[in-house]
Amino acid sequence: MDDDPIARLERLAGPEGTALLDRLAAADRSGDAALRLGTALRREHDAGLVADAMTQAGLRDRAARKFTRARDMWFTRDGLEQASSEPVARHRAARYAGRTVVDLCCGIGGDLLALAGTGRSVTGVDLDPVHLWMAARNAAVHGGTARTVRSDVREADLEAADGVFVDPARRGAGGRMRTGESEPPLDWCVALAGRVGAVGVKAAPGIDHDTVPPDWEIEFLATARELKEACAWSPELAGARTRATVLDDDGVHSLHGDPDPADGDTGVPVGEPGAWLLDPNPAVTRAGLVSVLAGATGTRRIDPRIAFLTADDRPPPTPFARPLRVLDSRPWDQRRLPRLLRDLDVGAVDVRRRGLAGDVDALARTLRGRGSRRATVVMTRAGDRPWGLVCVDP
Repeated sequence: MDDDPIARLERLAGPEGTALLDRLAAADRSGDAALRLGTALRREHDAGLVADAMTQAGLRDRAARKFTRARDMWFTRDGLEQASSEPVARHRAARYAGRTVVDLCCGIGGDLLALAGTGRSVTGVDLDPVHLWMAARNAAVHGGTARTVRSDVREADLEAADGVFVDPARRGAGGRMRTGESEPPLDWCVALAGRVGAVGVKAAPGIDHDTVPPDWEIEFLATARELKEACAWSPELAGARTRATVLDDDGVHSLHGDPDPADGDTGVPVGEPGAWLLDPNPAVTRAGLVSVLAGATGTRRIDPRIAFLTADDRPPPTPFARPLRVLDSRPWDQRRLPRLLRDLDVGAVDVRRRGLAGDVDALARTLRGRGSRRATVVMTRAGDRPWGLVCVDP
């Protein structure tokens, strides 16, 4: 078996490998069927080629959650894990409209394919030759053309660029780095704005606001209610201090403004929970825009430091929060909850916790009953008091 990874990929991309991958895509590869299939294929093809094809087919299966054309793309395990999903990458690429962009640390091309797909001039830079081989082909699968350069990103030629996107590594030889650490470091990435004005830096969603200069924007991106990642935008591309972006079946939704102050003095009314509770999207809470959401929905806070919002009447629909109808609201008393849930005919239980300590999973198991309704038990604080609510979807 050839030890050159590029030679192995070229063979896999050739006629024999392509036919093998097509066959695997249509075959049952679950459980024992995969073992039988592998045995049968090794009678017809080189064992190394079969192993590479089965690995690639498995990665393509997993990648279907991120990419619409995953079946035709190329992946490594680490490259797939670190790649942005296609909807997130396409949303982000729109900021670079009309620019000549260099994608630093491009990996397998999750962002490169989105940048190249609009016809703009794009160059991907990475040290990993396997990822560069994949990145160029992945961009082509999505209809774009990308130039690739093998280089340390610190030495990349940016002379012809008027836009840079960088996805610094957050994994090292010892595994995942601590939150806020990356290679290259965030400070180096931010300094790129001194060379190329339009800079975007992909970051973990746990990024500390204070690590990004005050004239930059921090965007937190969620797919539906799942917070995916953050991105820091240089002043040339920024539109606010923080932004919460939600991508769902209805499109792209953006909420922006100045984040809530650390002292909790937001100017938003505070009052006891009413008949409705709004549970903000995690992108909103990470962006510190709960008070902006309160103003947009006409709701009040249940506590100055707690992210739940409430209203007496049903609030207007919003992509930035999940509405819950309140069945019961009272000071937190875990001992009384089982009987209360039985009285409310509750069986399956989800638990949401903010502001109180507790094991959410253990509590959900304890409270599971035989009733016909599914409810959300909220353990939180209201007016600086431990508080509990039983809610249902409207």
